[in-house]
Amino acid sequence: MSGKKPKSEYAQAGVDYTKIEPFKMAMVRAGKQTLKFPEKRDVYIEEESLGLHGVVFRYRGDKPHLWCMTQEGLGNKNWIAEWMYQHAGTGRTYYEGIGIDTALMAANDVICQGALPVIYTDEVAAGDSEWFMDEKRSLDLAESFYKVCEMCGMALPAGESPALRYLIKAEPPVKSAPSLSGCVTGILAPAERMVTGEKLRVGDHVIGATSSGLHSNGISLVIKRALSLKDKFLHQLSNGKTLGEEALIPTRSYVGLVEALLENNIEIHSLLGGTGGGISKIAYDKRPFTYRIKKWVEEIPPLFQFMLELGVSLQDCLTTFNWGIGFYIFVPEEELDRTIETGRKAGYELLDLGQVEEGERCVIFEPEGITLPPVE
Repeated sequence: MSGKKPKSEYAQAGVDYTKIEPFKMAMVRAGKQTLKFPEKRDVYIEEESLGLHGVVFRYRGDKPHLWCMTQEGLGNKNWIAEWMYQHAGTGRTYYEGIGIDTALMAANDVICQGALPVIYTDEVAAGDSEWFMDEKRSLDLAESFYKVCEMCGMALPAGESPALRYLIKAEPPVKSAPSLSGCVTGILAPAERMVTGEKLRVGDHVIGATSSGLHSNGISLVIKRALSLKDKFLHQLSNGKTLGEEALIPTRSYVGLVEALLENNIEIHSLLGGTGGGISKIAYDKRPFTYRIKKWVEEIPPLFQFMLELGVSLQDCLTTFNWGIGFYIFVPEEELDRTIETGRKAGYELLDLGQVEEGERCVIFEPEGITLPPVE
């Protein structure tokens, strides 16, 4: 008689914890290495709470403080990683930057309130238990979560990795792909660092920080267009990279930029991530302001240029993709030079793009001679 333990009926129904456990352990090992990262912001994990139903942490500084939380999902970007893993034949899993993308969807939002990330909790929800069994992919994803926690100064003390057979099913030809999401908790210390956007006014300068490429927005449009090509995501772009490689360049973190601005007491009137809505999102504030953009990056990232070549309209491109700018800072005239210099010292290329004017709520994008309506 075989000594092999028969599968439980629950495992036969699609949730086999023996298959999920190795992934969980890879994430736990990565998470343990991040627990000290928030201490530079005087936030400490209560280690006796690790492994319980909730992680306890506290602020040990002496400043009046506030907390800010943002929950965000990655969207469809890791579907491209799965496609490349199946078809590129390079031996890479293409998950080396996916954890970075996932966490920065939330972290780059938290900083828009002037909060600095300290805690991250993730969810990796797959449609089947088998997805979790790939050791190399699991290690690549776990390592990418470690990297983003290190760059943002936050801990990954807990997470969730369910198999949701009846809810999640990948679009063919990808066999299986998880839904990735998470929550970032940030701290404002002192509390008066909070940025709400209420100070935004006519005359403010719109300063842009360059992006690393696609980031994690507009992915569905890229997938749709890529699948119409003969070589799909293996199509070579003008810079020698494949379309898949270019699309999977990790999102850029702007945590260091905002932290530098706060530490130098820059008067910030508003902060905004260059995410969904493309350039139109500059008119995020509901008040009747016109945003006149006079200058832009000299070179548009090659993937965006390729979208134009594929027949995507300029209007669709400008209202879908970040177009080379991943983060916006709105400051008064007297803070312009100091903001750009502070960003440069922190390792960011900042451009004075234009100014806020009184008028109809829209973005006048002078480099292309087009007016963009706001994203509602």
